[in-house]
Formats: sequence, C-alpha cells, structure tokens
Amino acid sequence: MRIWSLALTCCVAVAGCGGGDLRPTPSQGRDIVLTPDSALVRGEVPESATLDSMLREHGLAEQVVSAVVDAARVVFDPRRLRAARPFVLERSLDGGLRHFEYEIDADSLLRVTPVAPGAEDLRADVSPIPKTLEQASVAAAIDDAAPSLFQAMSAAGESPELAIALAQVFAGEIDFNTELQPGDRFVVSFERFVREERPSSYGAITAAEFHNDGRRIRAIRFTPPGAEPGYFDEQGRSLRRFFLRSPLKFDPRITSRYSSSRFHPVLQTARAHRGVDYGAPTGAPVVSVAAGTVLSATSDNVNGRMVRIRHGSGYDSYYLHLSAFGAGIRGGARVDQGQTIGLVGSTGLATGPHLHYGLQKNGAWVDPLREHRNMPPGDPVPAAAMDEFQVARDAALTTLQDALTSPEAGPREPGMRAQKTE
Repeated sequence: MRIWSLALTCCVAVAGCGGGDLRPTPSQGRDIVLTPDSALVRGEVPESATLDSMLREHGLAEQVVSAVVDAARVVFDPRRLRAARPFVLERSLDGGLRHFEYEIDADSLLRVTPVAPGAEDLRADVSPIPKTLEQASVAAAIDDAAPSLFQAMSAAGESPELAIALAQVFAGEIDFNTELQPGDRFVVSFERFVREERPSSYGAITAAEFHNDGRRIRAIRFTPPGAEPGYFDEQGRSLRRFFLRSPLKFDPRITSRYSSSRFHPVLQTARAHRGVDYGAPTGAPVVSVAAGTVLSATSDNVNGRMVRIRHGSGYDSYYLHLSAFGAGIRGGARVDQGQTIGLVGSTGLATGPHLHYGLQKNGAWVDPLREHRNMPPGDPVPAAAMDEFQVARDAALTTLQDALTSPEAGPREPGMRAQKTE
C-alpha cells in the first residue's frame, strides 16, 4: 500500500503525546498523530478490503465502524470500494470518527463526518473533487521504438486515455490498426484537469495534426450553432465518416484480406474469402463501424457467434467468431457508430482468436478496406458559421505550431522522440 507522510510540528511520536503504540505493520497505513487525542491515516485501499474491514484495521471502534458504513450507504454502495483508491481517515485515539474521505474516482469524493464536533450521529455526502482546467500539448512520432499509438503516447508521458481519444478523432481517416508506419508523427492540443498540482484526467482534444503515409490531416474541434461538438479540417469539412476505418480500436493485425480464392486453414481447401480477418486477442472489443440496426445475433458451428447489422445506403456489416455479444445486442437493437457489439473470439471454424469482418452493399459482397476508404464525410461547418469557425481554426493551428516550436518541445521531425508542453 502506498502511504503519504505529513510534516507535523505538534509532536514527534505517539509516546510523547500520551497515546499507545500506533506503529504501522506492513499491511497498514501510517498513523500520524495530529493532536494528543487524534490520529490521521492516509493510504490506499488494500486488495480484497471492505469498507468495514479497512476502518476496523485502522482503529475505529466497532460501533463507529457500523455507523460509518450505514451513513455511507445512503449515498454510496460500499461494495463499490476499489483497491488502490486513496482514502483519508482521522480518528480519535479512543476509536471515534473525526473525518473520513474516500476517492470514488477521479471526479467524486465520499465524505463521512459527525454532524457536529464530538457528536455520535454521522452524515455522508458525495461531492465533486475540486479541479482546475489547463491547456496542454504533446508531440510524438511513430518509429521502431514506439510502433503503435499507445506506445508513442506513453513515450510522450501521457496515458492510454489520450491515445484512445486521439484515435477517435481520426477514426474516419486513419485505421490505427493497419495504417501506422515508421515516420508518422502527430501533435495534439488538449484540455487537462489538474488536482492539487497533479494531472487528474483529460478534457476534450481541441486540435490535432497527424502525418500519416505522406499526408497531413488536421482536426479542429468546433461546435456549429444548434449542433453537437465535432472535428473538422481546415476547410470546415467533417472528419466524421459514414463508416469507421476499422471495427477494432487498437493493435490488431490483418491476417487475411478479401479474396476470391483463399486456402481455408480449417477446411483445407480453396474458397472465396468475403471479408477481412483481424488478428486480435480474445476479449478485444469489436465495434459497429456505423450506426444501424442489428438484424441478427446468432451462433452456429461455422461462423461462431456472429452479429449482422444493417446500415443506411444499402450496407450490411458482419462480425464473426465472437467470444461474446455486447450488452443489449440482439435482433432489432439500435447501435451507434463505435458502440461495442461483441468481443473477439475463436468460435466456429477458427484456428485462433480473430475477427472476420464482412461487408455487403445492396446484397453483394465488397472489399471492406477499399469500401471504407471511399466513404463520404459528415456534414461540414454551415456557411453561416464559417467566419466563427475560421477564428477558432486559426487559434487552434497557432496552438499546434507553438507546441511544435516551443523551447520545451523543439521542432518535430520524423524519428525524433516525443515532447510535450504545458
């Protein structure tokens, strides 16, 4: 368990304050005496701990433990206590509660306190964690040392959440499973929430630029009047496509492409392969490439678990060999673009875990990779909002340029390592 120490001047040791032996064991938090009649514990929830076992371990009296759990239950399910989440407990040396805090997640804090100093009755509430919002930028390159978007973002000191958000911005333009290559590079400007001078969580990506296979793609976040926020290129064209470039988010590999004749590894014969096979680990999320209606979610000995979805413009998409269906995925269900509809598996005639993805247009099989490249974009910025968009665009592009040329980051070229600015 990670423990934070506090610098205190009121006393040096428990013995000097009239208390008993509160030296921590390896499984406990560090008890730090605040006044002659109270102690503070800062720590992280141990593995397999419950709320009552954790409070009991750190010296609360049995009846007080029950009172804390009962009070907390009004606003928080104690079964949601998670290992490694931070907590703070202030108690009197006779086992009474002064103050208890538990960080539910990056945004919410559970507090339990007496209704008045020294009172036995307790009150609990869940409140937002105070944060400040700052703007930050990061630039990185795809190379042999960091061949994936996850690895490049990690090398830049950022977390996978930002990599996922960036991939979603460009999901209609780049298949991050198959189209990244050494020499690609990117710069992204984003919002970050900061708590107690430490990064806490990410806000929106405000602008990004990606160089992929010799082409430059820019994304500017903009909210047209009466519409939801979206991402647009410099000319105001939407980056959202009718279809995503891939039914998998990250790190699969294409193991077999669309073909009129392919040797089937299970049947040991040549036959048409009307789709694309993506190698991916069992349990990897499979998403719908476009909004639509589930026509069927079935299972048989050949296709295994399979989902078929009908989209607009005559398209049907097929997802085969799934290990499980997504929540609520059944015939007649509506799905959104990017919604998880199942998990990668090896059911049916499959030699190992992979996704077979097929696409029909007006009842005829088509090559998904070729078809996805030709999908039309979404609605552009309305003409009436173009002046406002151009102001936002110019500011966003200036921010990206500053990130590339700032003294902290330096100019970015292919093969250079990751940099970031704040």
